[in-house]
Amino acid sequence: MHQSTSAPPTDRPAIRTAAPARCPAAAAADPTPCDGPPDAATLVDREGREVAGCVQHCARLLPGLDGARVHPFVPTPRAVDIYFRASELPPFAWEIGR
Repeated sequence: MHQSTSAPPTDRPAIRTAAPARCPAAAAADPTPCDGPPDAATLVDREGREVAGCVQHCARLLPGLDGARVHPFVPTPRAVDIYFRASELPPFAWEIGR
């Protein structure tokens, strides 16, 4: 019972491609892609916990964190961009399709 090995078996599972890496600030349910480096900024919450992320996901996360702020060492233009984007979003914007 010799099988030819020139053709691949048809029952071989499909090769999956890895999902693109997302920044730590991206919520699992948030479908938006990252914007910039995954460590472009850091948010600090009321208890002093920090999370780094891209500008897009820091801005989307900020409205949902009570008392959170952009870390003081983030360059001013980037921090202003995050605050500006966050001001236009409700908390947990991805839950209502924004």
